[in-house]
Amino acid sequence: MSVSIALFGVGRWGVHLLRNFLQHPNARVVAIVDPCMERLESVAQRFELDQRVFLTTQWQDALELSGLEAVAITTPATTHNELITVALKQNLHVLAAKPLTLSFSESIQLCQLAEQQRRQLIVDHTYLFHPAVIRGREAVQKLGKLRYGYSTRSHLSPVRSDVDALWDLSIHDIAILNFWLRESPYLVEAKGSTWLQKGLPDTVWATLTYPSGFQASLHLSWLNPDKQRRSCIVGENGTLIFDELASEQLTVQWGKFDSQFKPIEQSREVLELPKQEPLQEVCNHFIDCIQNDRASEISSGRIGAELVQILEALSESMRQGKAIDIK
Repeated sequence: MSVSIALFGVGRWGVHLLRNFLQHPNARVVAIVDPCMERLESVAQRFELDQRVFLTTQWQDALELSGLEAVAITTPATTHNELITVALKQNLHVLAAKPLTLSFSESIQLCQLAEQQRRQLIVDHTYLFHPAVIRGREAVQKLGKLRYGYSTRSHLSPVRSDVDALWDLSIHDIAILNFWLRESPYLVEAKGSTWLQKGLPDTVWATLTYPSGFQASLHLSWLNPDKQRRSCIVGENGTLIFDELASEQLTVQWGKFDSQFKPIEQSREVLELPKQEPLQEVCNHFIDCIQNDRASEISSGRIGAELVQILEALSESMRQGKAIDIK
């Protein structure tokens, strides 16, 4: 049996979700919600939607459809708490774009509500379904004792007006690092600079410290013409490099020192990856969790809430100008 789904938001990311759910053999799109009627008409024409698919600018109308089982939400983060709360209270499963909400306390409340309602709450942390990130988790184990990590995520657009560069960009790299390291930071520090919009830092430098002693540095910016999507883990035997924009996305640069600190055993290994669309895997996972009544072990609401907690602490660090312990 297919799962009947309503999509909330068909902007830049929402259209990709729509495409994947329309192609999914176990999903049935029954409604699409967007505040812009022209956008709704555009996607209806682009995807040659069945006339039975309900198009509306009012999300309340979509929730009244009989037989609706799930919603996928890609609206601005400021709307997530209200929309997810209403959906869960109507016994609907929810797939939410990142971040889950802009508040850790709200995120936890949503997780508790989902558990009470026995509904699936999954966050679309797409990178956790990326073949390079999945393969990278295995590769990290071969690096020997880990030393430090670093990542850069920069571009010249798009510039957001609802959240700053920290909330827009860093959640991807933190999710990847936590997944690779199998732990979460307990101490964070961040500094930001603002050139474009008052009150919204557009360039941020952040440091994450993990219980194991591992530290990672993040550089996040909307101002760099040289677009970068690069994360690295440095170990005693070599460095794992995930460069999303490279033709060979996942590599290990092997090499270590001898007793005289001279580099030895140097080589470069390209890790082969299966060809699969991460967002398609997100959709597969969401449908599978619903049909098998199984909580997600990859990108649950709890994992999403933990990432929101880290972002809150980083924001607090920028405000106070000091490192913040995550309780």
